Amino acid sequence: MADSEMQKLIKRINELAHKAKEEELSEVEKIERKDLRAKYLQKFRESFKSQVEMMQVFDKSGKEVTPEKVRKVQRGKGIRGD
Repeated sequence: MADSEMQKLIKRINELAHKAKEEELSEVEKIERKDLRAKYLQKFRESFKSQVEMMQVFDKSGKEVTPEKVRKVQRGKGIRGD
């Protein structure tokens, strides 16, 4: 999901949150809010997983200590050549 799409999603979630503080949401709005939150969490998790899969971890001496599980995923995606 593009950043602008994520921003639109967040904007609408916030609009519904502000409205919910001021007045009761309709059933349609409650369903929309639930769906938007689910989409947001799904996209957030996908993005976070992607970031973790791309990371490399180094200790203080500069030696790579990336967990083997992450290395295996990176090899599978062709990111890592070792």
